Amino acid sequence: IRLSLVGSEMCIRDSLSADGKARCFWQAGLPEYEAYHDREWGRPVGSDTALYEKLCLEGFQAGLSWITVLRKRDAFRELFEGFDVERVAAFTPADVDRIVQDPRIIRHRGKIQATIANARAVIRLRQEEGRSLAAFLWAFEPPASDRPSFMTLDWLRNNAVTPASKAMSSALRKRGFNFVGPTTCYAFMQSMGFVNDHIEAVSYTHLRAHETKANIV
Repeated sequence: IRLSLVGSEMCIRDSLSADGKARCFWQAGLPEYEAYHDREWGRPVGSDTALYEKLCLEGFQAGLSWITVLRKRDAFRELFEGFDVERVAAFTPADVDRIVQDPRIIRHRGKIQATIANARAVIRLRQEEGRSLAAFLWAFEPPASDRPSFMTLDWLRNNAVTPASKAMSSALRKRGFNFVGPTTCYAFMQSMGFVNDHIEAVSYTHLRAHETKANIV
């Protein structure tokens, strides 16, 4: 059995889609998921904007399916000005009131406020540490020795939270980030390519050949 994990959604078997391509089971044959799986999930990302966006959206996703957030992502991007850190950091309480009224997104006031607080935390991090958000986050990439050679059910049951995701979560919280628990951080690490949890049959190992950490930070 080959397994993978997207947030709380588990891949229990290899899955051939209608087009004959092997994909992780969580994509469930949904067109939005297939495109996300093929083009985004698990590909190493080095853009501060993309990393900030995903960290915040993983917080919005908590307790929901990722497909819910994915289908609302364009509206999130519109309301949060493309997740431009400087622009979001300048949002006011009036902006929170405006955003929380928009039915196109997940209207959770606390998470909206956290998105603004996280933008301000990114700016502080850059100023205080003299490095990018990407450089800060990629320091938590787990070594190969901490990763299994292939996925097993026992491994996933015991590792929805990992030492690396705990360390990332703790470091982010200390720097003023919100809604960044260790489970959220592991889902973030999976989607942003810090770990490769594609099922073996999908063979996404080629991602590391041209999208290595050296190209990111």
